[in-house]
Amino acid sequence: MGDRRDRGRDQDRDEDGRDETENDAAASRPQGEAPRSVLREVDEAARLTARMLLRPAREASLAVLRPSDGWPAVSKTLVATDFAGCPVIFVSQLSLHARALDHDRRCSLLAARPGKGDPLAHPRISIFANAEPVERGTQAAARIRARFLARHPKAELYVDFPDFRFFRLKPEGAALNGGFGKAFELSPADFVEAEDDELEAAGIRARDHMNADHLDAVDAIAARAGAKTGGWRIATVDRRGFEIANGDQMRRVEFDSDPAGDGGYRKAFVELVSAGRT
Repeated sequence: MGDRRDRGRDQDRDEDGRDETENDAAASRPQGEAPRSVLREVDEAARLTARMLLRPAREASLAVLRPSDGWPAVSKTLVATDFAGCPVIFVSQLSLHARALDHDRRCSLLAARPGKGDPLAHPRISIFANAEPVERGTQAAARIRARFLARHPKAELYVDFPDFRFFRLKPEGAALNGGFGKAFELSPADFVEAEDDELEAAGIRARDHMNADHLDAVDAIAARAGAKTGGWRIATVDRRGFEIANGDQMRRVEFDSDPAGDGGYRKAFVELVSAGRT
């Protein structure tokens, strides 16, 4: 009987080793047509999801290639983003991932939004990037240092140690999974903005003004974003929105209008506060 069962299973497979169900699926497609992609067309909702995952992330999983043998190695790292939206990491030269990035600049960064239930039902994004070391003493380094400390104030204890340095991860693309059946392949233009030094400086001034004189408005904005308590401050600002922080909590808020247009950041913040009051 065992031989008959084995022969029966063999009859269910063709010379290519495919099951009959696979053959039926292939036969149902027009000749020469490739299998249908599971990827969705990138839209504004996907771009927003990407920003809402990456921009407020305080930690992420970093994948590098181990210098000794090329094996993939993954570690947890603190993360921020620069004004344009490129991820920024701060690492010790004693770490494996720092040595790996000196050997091979290619890396991946995984940022995810945790939640209850099945972990795979929640959004996550993998950034494929080349790591660029940030030279100390430059204006770019000063801006990145300030943005990083605004998210990780405890890092001020070691941010100026000589064996630590920043890497800017320049994206080459990204894989976004917004949950089951919501897969997208993103280009850098889908989640990285153009650099704009003047707009960045204006954003810093707007942040400092809001934190100094309008913390009640910041709390109102936080409440609109779902926060249950007060005591929030604005940590980092970009062209699309900003991050608010309260201890270890961080949330992303998007502007309703472009601060690069008429009215600038003042108009953008006033609109959010007015929307919360109504």
